[in-house]
Amino acid sequence: MNKRVYIQTVGCQMNVLDSEMVIADLKRHGYTVVDTPAQADCVLYNTCSVREHAEEKVYSALGKVKLHKKDNENKIIGVMGCMAQKDQEIIFKRAPYVDLVVGPGQLHTIPTLLNKIKNGEGRQMAVSLARNEGSQATIARSHETFDPLRDPTMRPTPFQAYLRIQIGCDKFCTYCVVPNTRGPEQGRSPEQILAEANVLAEQGCLEITLLGQTVNSYKFKHEDGSVTDMSSLLEQLHEIEGIKRIKFVTNYPKDMTERLLETIRDLPKVSPYLHVPAQSGSDDVLKRMKRGYTIADYMAMMERIERILPEAAISSDFIVGFCGETEEDFQKTIELVKRCRFKQCFIFQYSVRPGTKASERLEDDIPLEAKARRNNELLAVHDEIAKEDNLKFVGKTVEVLVEGPSKRAKRSDDFDDAHVVQMIGRTTCDRIVVFDGNRRQAGQFLNITIDDASSHTLVGRVKTVEVVSIGM
Repeated sequence: MNKRVYIQTVGCQMNVLDSEMVIADLKRHGYTVVDTPAQADCVLYNTCSVREHAEEKVYSALGKVKLHKKDNENKIIGVMGCMAQKDQEIIFKRAPYVDLVVGPGQLHTIPTLLNKIKNGEGRQMAVSLARNEGSQATIARSHETFDPLRDPTMRPTPFQAYLRIQIGCDKFCTYCVVPNTRGPEQGRSPEQILAEANVLAEQGCLEITLLGQTVNSYKFKHEDGSVTDMSSLLEQLHEIEGIKRIKFVTNYPKDMTERLLETIRDLPKVSPYLHVPAQSGSDDVLKRMKRGYTIADYMAMMERIERILPEAAISSDFIVGFCGETEEDFQKTIELVKRCRFKQCFIFQYSVRPGTKASERLEDDIPLEAKARRNNELLAVHDEIAKEDNLKFVGKTVEVLVEGPSKRAKRSDDFDDAHVVQMIGRTTCDRIVVFDGNRRQAGQFLNITIDDASSHTLVGRVKTVEVVSIGM
């Protein structure tokens, strides 16, 4: 029996991690990974439901792979992840050639379900309980992820890895499907997290990024009544010898406490890079979004960061064109970006997500043209700020973890390990740096002197003498 699998991942870091674990599990069951759907006996799409565009991208890919099934009727096509949990039977109706639908909480069942399909048992679906289909404990169990099998070959680099510390979300922002697709918020036990982090260190991982929907809200209550919070977890992870950098995303503004900021300040391995979505600069919009904070709350958090961790780099998410957003609301968002001078802004145009409170109670009343204009205007404002701030690094030296050849270098076939190519890496504050180097430098920490900068990238050269890194 041929066992060749192809997987395509759409969406967030959680999905990247899920794909790694699914492939590790399938390899344990005798599968090999191939590079194209045409080569595969099983084609899996790991999906995202945060925006409509991500879902349409998957349906487009499914339409193309359907043609391969005409040549091989035994080819199995599967949809996994958040879209699978949200749409369930809708996927079979819209794409009747799909054989498998699996939610994020049932990924461990994929090898068994594939065997059932191969044995002629027909389509298979495994999804978690909805938020109203049982007790909180029962629903939470149905969303738990499986024991972590890790596969370094599935990571963007072998020395950087994601580590999930939290599952689900209980914030119920009106625009967001995650509480339904990922289930109730629950922290993994620190014992599990530390064991997995030690496995990553043994595999040669130098940098881990802790994942959670509101990662800085992490808490785990032990049987004796004691609680491990985010600060305590960071202190324990900091002791793992092989791990050199620790990052974490995504944060919730109200849980960016003084204790957590002091912990980041006092632990050298922990990156002072904080991704804290604001989503809007208008209190009226935030209230309709049910974000649970005001702009005054957000600015109080920014004051705490500046006071305790002045070298921190902050990034944010924004949704433009949310229900009822006026031009005045949008200008307040621009003002917030100018005040906070974010290192990076991820800007999205609002799209209705079925099953959310916004889809049920609010009118999507902002024209597409207005959404696009606001998107471009906010992006232009941020890019100018980011360029000004990045240019301040010219002449300075930063420490960079080298990830490998840049996209430009990868497009060239004319290089080997010793050939000079453009390499790319990141500072401890997640700033992207490119420089001329060679592939052997991947996985090394290098001191790079910055010669130029754009809105998104620092351009430099390797410093050949030892320097004191500014760590930014």
